Amino acid sequence: MGKKSRVKTQKSGTGGAATAASPKEMMSLVSELLQLCSSTAPSPGKEWEEYVQIRSLVEKIRKKQKGVSVMFDGNREDFFPELMAWAKECGASCEGFEVASFGEEGYGLRATRDIKAEELFLWIPRKMLMTVESAKNSVLGPLYSQDRILQAMGNVTLALHLLCERASPSSAWLPYVKSLPADYDTPLYYEEEEVRHLLGTQAVQDVLSQYKNTARQYAYFYKVVQTHPTASKLPLKDSFTFDDYRWAVSSVMTRQNQIPTEDGSRVTLALIPLWDMCNHTNGLITTGYNLEDDRCECVALQDYKENEQIYIFYGTRSNAEFVVHSGFFFEDNAHDRVKIKLGVSKSERLYAMKAEVLARAGIAASSIFAVHCTEPPISAQLLAFLRVFCMTEEELKDFLIGEGAINKIFTLGNSEFPVSWENEIKLWTFLETRAALLLKTYKTTVETKQLHNDDDQCHYELPFEEDDKIG
Repeated sequence: MGKKSRVKTQKSGTGGAATAASPKEMMSLVSELLQLCSSTAPSPGKEWEEYVQIRSLVEKIRKKQKGVSVMFDGNREDFFPELMAWAKECGASCEGFEVASFGEEGYGLRATRDIKAEELFLWIPRKMLMTVESAKNSVLGPLYSQDRILQAMGNVTLALHLLCERASPSSAWLPYVKSLPADYDTPLYYEEEEVRHLLGTQAVQDVLSQYKNTARQYAYFYKVVQTHPTASKLPLKDSFTFDDYRWAVSSVMTRQNQIPTEDGSRVTLALIPLWDMCNHTNGLITTGYNLEDDRCECVALQDYKENEQIYIFYGTRSNAEFVVHSGFFFEDNAHDRVKIKLGVSKSERLYAMKAEVLARAGIAASSIFAVHCTEPPISAQLLAFLRVFCMTEEELKDFLIGEGAINKIFTLGNSEFPVSWENEIKLWTFLETRAALLLKTYKTTVETKQLHNDDDQCHYELPFEEDDKIG
């Protein structure tokens, strides 16, 4: 099995005693945050400066809100028996596995008997799921019907739905909510210095955007909760902190999945209790939705012996995507890849010819591709682009007006039909050069880290730590 490692992050603390803010002062701070996060995108190279400004204001707000968040008495594991009892009462499968701790991998599901590959071992009925539809039918419904942000962003709806249920003593989902982690290892919880380690990596833009978007959403909904007439009955008016929203966003981001609506006409976002305790490994998607029985079903990815951890496959995410959205790094990720942006310069003499050949192949003259860690390292589409990119004028003419030109277009992405030996050498040399340039953007590498044990390292060298999260 591949190993997920944990990011040894120190959860963002405010330090010192909290100074309670008046409602007027808090509204002023939140309004300032909303304005800062809603401004036009910074010029290239100024993203970090903007992040530091936003973070500074958020930390000021957090300090004023210290001690206000809703908390549950007891440790997370204390609530697992209640989760299992609730699941059984709702008609979920609860035999053959149990919630257990797996050291650095956090909590997961452990087989209590032998389970065969492709055996249906877990099902969760719709009544247990938290969905956009259940949000519409909850105390959040009146606000949802009037707020365009909620209507357009199912993940935000789920985050507020989760917070409302957490604050409601009579919520049917409390056994689930109590079983969730108290905090996460997502970048929203990183210290500023930890985010600085990501500078130069392909993950940093997503991390900075994620923080900015979360801060903007929080500021917007703080004002809505305090001022909108339909929000007056929400159980958030007296307790809606940035830490609350960060927790809810991370809960949703690490767990949300798409399922069909009850009539099967479209898909909706959902949180799936108990099933989301499963940790990730390489494999295939083994979870689906049974509309006839109206339940989420999961079959075993492989044979599991008694006492072994039961894994599922989260999907074909790169490690950068896992870090940003799930808060963990998977060492043996079979789908790891790096993005590479390539384009034919419009100032190039052969631009028109290359663009035409690419267009006939259904490829844009400028696009973002991926270089994979496994064989083959590039896709058929990227191979086709590179072949055209490196073509001579004569080769381009051959693919545009030569004999059998139409059929030749279909061979561009086939490794068995090179344009020419010279073209192959040129394209692989070009790709190697571009990859070397990408590597130079990192402050250090695996090799230098092993030689010097340097703490100033790029993102894939950070020691990651993972709780049970689902992508």
